Formats: sequence, structure tokens, C-alpha cells
Amino acid sequence: MAAHGVLPDSEIKRSIERGFIVPGEPVHPEQIQPASFDLRLGPVAHRLRASFLPGSAKVAERLDDELVMHTIDLRDGAVLETGCVYLVPLIERLALPTHLHGAANPKSSTGRIDVFTRLIVDHATAFDYVPAGYEGPLYAEISPCTFSVLVRAGSRLSQLRLRRGPPHPKRDVDFSIDLALGGPAGFRAKRHSGVIDVERIGDYDPRDFWEPLEARRGRLVLDPGQFYIFASKQPVLIPADEAAEMAPIRPELGEFRAHYAGFFDPGFGIPPNEGKAVLEVRSRDVPFILEHGQPVGKLVFEPLSGPCDKLYGETGSNYQGQGLRLSKHFAPWPA
Repeated sequence: MAAHGVLPDSEIKRSIERGFIVPGEPVHPEQIQPASFDLRLGPVAHRLRASFLPGSAKVAERLDDELVMHTIDLRDGAVLETGCVYLVPLIERLALPTHLHGAANPKSSTGRIDVFTRLIVDHATAFDYVPAGYEGPLYAEISPCTFSVLVRAGSRLSQLRLRRGPPHPKRDVDFSIDLALGGPAGFRAKRHSGVIDVERIGDYDPRDFWEPLEARRGRLVLDPGQFYIFASKQPVLIPADEAAEMAPIRPELGEFRAHYAGFFDPGFGIPPNEGKAVLEVRSRDVPFILEHGQPVGKLVFEPLSGPCDKLYGETGSNYQGQGLRLSKHFAPWPA
């Protein structure tokens, strides 16, 4: 009997060969991560009046003139604007057997530029969840919150994790925020900045999009509705036989959301590449004081269902060994 747990890259490859993941176009090797699979945008984006869940309907059945304001061609690239909601059919489809189900999350680079992305499937009553045995299309709901973004067909903004058997957490590890770093304690996003092309790597001057923050006496005040980047105080190490996910912020920890993108692949932070978690933080309704060492969330570890062919960072990575790190689109912060 096959082991329960999160599927590693070796089983993701077999899932493609067996037709559980239907790529639509040839799979790029970089789509297959140690314990997740990158999903690609299709050729059109529908500008919606509002977000929705299809419930008893198929997603396509809901895309009428009342919901869809207009449709955008992504084949040559197009700008998705802040404050708008878009729905993009993905290139990949699924035909899962009854023993596999899935969960989705924005990629790290997507969350760090404050692009809110969620997966929707037919008959869904919850975002970012694919039920066991699901057969059908996949859709990405995309809402840029701070920066407008240029995307195109094939852009990878979210990732899918497949699991055999029910979720089976092995352990939880709490983490807190580090406001005592050498250099900036964090970054606050500037509003009304330029467009970010999600395919341009290391090409933007971060000073055009971010302002550095100084923690006075180990404290910072978060402004409502603003977007911030911080780092965890504790290093994060994901063993070779586990995967981890940042759990959503617990309400009792404060009036803010501590992350958007939360998957950690096996091998992240393994010595000599010790690294920290980067926290994507948004304050909610009231100004909130954040203090050095304050708890902000937890990592939930799960076993893999088998060994990985390659661990995180073995073939190159933008975030292995990271400290306080903006998304891969930006050049390093000037010393």
C-alpha cells in the first residue's frame, strides 16, 4: 500500500505520466518543485465584478455577462491592475484518482509583491482545495493589491501540492518576527508605483517600490491596509523527508495577516544554507504595534509519501539561505 503524505517530485512526475495532471502543453522542468507543481496561466483573463465560488455549478457556467466585465488576451502580455479581480483558466487540468487530493498556494514571489491568488475548481465551496477524484479544469483568481503586474500566458503565479491520504501534521513550530536585523528591519510597499513584469528577474530598483523601516526600541507601528515584508527571528529548516506550510495567522496573535504564500519544500534551509521565513504582512482595521520577538504564526510539518529526486536549492533557487529578502524581481537593497 502506498504511503500517505505529500507527494514528492518523483511521484509528481509519475502523476503526469499517468494522466492525473494533464498539462495541456509540454511541462517545463522548472514547474516540478521538490514537493509541489507550478501552475501556468492560460491565454485569457476575465475581469470580474467580484470574487465568487461556484458551489453546485461549474466555473464556466458562472462566467456570464453579469459577472464578467471584459476579457483580456494574455498571449502577448497584459497588465492586471490593482484593486481588480481577474479569473484566468490555467493551462493544466486534473484527473485525480480517488486517493489523491490537492491544495494550492501563491508562489513565494507572487506573495511578496502582494498579488492575492487563489485556486478555484468546478463545484468548489472553498478556495485553494482540490477534492479527491476531481476531474476538470483549474482556474486562478488573481487580485493585485499594491502593485499592478504584467503577466502573460505561461506565467507561473501559484503552485499545487498533491497529497495521498488525509492531512497528517507531524508537528507544529511557532515562529516570531525579527525587528533587530542589521540594516532595515523590514520594508513597506509604496503605493502608486510602476508595473512589475513577473518574468523580469533582479531588474527593478527596490527603492522605486519599497521604503525601508527602522524599528525604534524594537517596535514598529503597522498602518491599516499597508503591505510589509519582514523576516522571522528563527531559522527555518525543512528536512528531506518533510514539507511544511505556514498556518494562517491566529486571531489572538494580532490584527494583521502574516503571510500569503506558505509552502516550504523539503531541503529549504538545510546547512550550510540556513535561512529564515519571509513574512508578508498586512495590517487590518486599526494601527497595530509590532514588537521584536512577537509571535506571528507557526509552521505545520507533514511527511512526504516518498523520497525526493532533488531537494530545494539543489538546482538553483532565489530564496535558499535568505534573510530579509524582497521578491526575485528586485535587485538587492543598496548597502
